Parts: sequence; structure tokens; C-alpha cells
Amino acid sequence: TFRLDEGLDTGPVYGTVTETIAPTDTSGELLGRLATAGAELLVRTLDGIEDGDLRAVVQSTEGVSFAPKLTGDDARVRWSEPALAVDRRIRACTPAPGAWTEWSGQRIGLLPLTGRPAADTTGSPHLEPGVVHVRKHAVLVGTGSAPVQLGQVRPQGKKAMCCFPPVVRYQGELIEATLDSEPIGEDEIPDLLYVNFKAPDYG
Repeated sequence: TFRLDEGLDTGPVYGTVTETIAPTDTSGELLGRLATAGAELLVRTLDGIEDGDLRAVVQSTEGVSFAPKLTGDDARVRWSEPALAVDRRIRACTPAPGAWTEWSGQRIGLLPLTGRPAADTTGSPHLEPGVVHVRKHAVLVGTGSAPVQLGQVRPQGKKAMCCFPPVVRYQGELIEATLDSEPIGEDEIPDLLYVNFKAPDYG
């Protein structure tokens, strides 16, 4: 808590609270806990001011940086980044503005990954960034370091859904794999297939 002045969040501080960021936290989950902790701190601050026991302390300007609002482009997943960075970008943009990528020209929303990026990639397929490896019970995507396993996805104009099962269309050889909510038999899903997420051009 701090006293307002003419600057942007630069007023003298009455009290602070620290909240640990868990390995699987999304920004929404963290914000929810901070809202509760902040409300409790505000009550203690007001009580302290009323009692005359609390004095504001001038903020230090050392190590301070401006945090701009996240944009839709910030939320676009860069598959060339290491797996840990991909995981953090998705969680940081959940629920808003919402992480996303492209599939067959359509924007696909991405919810947090299943599990955490593994430091040991033994046994994992080698996938180039953005290449999708589809198994019967998992969808892996290549990153700049190691594959990650997708969790729920949100096709454009639809609700969030499990990224399985995929609808696979063949015409001699694989031409496309799309996400759909209609279930198909497990025996109809090939053991694996490869498709590509569209890689963004960052110049």
C-alpha cells in the first residue's frame, strides 16, 4: 500500500506483501491471491494510520522498470523460444490476453501446457520449433529446446477443449490435421503424425 502522489505508483509506501509464484501459476491465479492478500494489507494499513503507528517510507527508484500492458502480439507463442519460455508465456497470458498460435490459417488459443517442460529430454522425439507430434494420448510441439505437451486449446469461435482427438484427413499422404470437438475412435488415430504450426515472421 502507498500514498498517492503525482507520479505513477511512485508515492511513499506504507506496507508490502510478498507472494510466491508457484511453478504452474497463471497470471489469473496469481492475481486472485494477490487481490486477497492486498485487501488484508489495506485493512492493516488503514488501522495503522488511524492508530498513528504507521509512517510512509519513500520508495527506492533503484531497479524500477515500467511494465507495459500485454498486447495480442505479446501473447503469440514463439515456438523458437526454449520450452520453459513457451510455458511461461502461455501461463503469463492466461486468462488475458490469451496465448495463441496459428493452425491452418486459423488462430488457436492455447491454455496452460500439460505438465512442466522436462529438463531431461531422453526418450522425447526431436522436433523442430512449431512441428507437432501427435500420439494417441498426447500432442507434442517442438520448441527451441525440447517438446512441450499441449493442454486445452480454444479454436476460433469455440469454447476451450482438450486438444484431442484430432480430425485427420488423408489424400494419399497427410495433408492436414485439425482440432475438433467431435470424438473419433482411438483406432482411427494414427500412432503419430507431423504437421506444422505457422511460424510468425518477426523480420
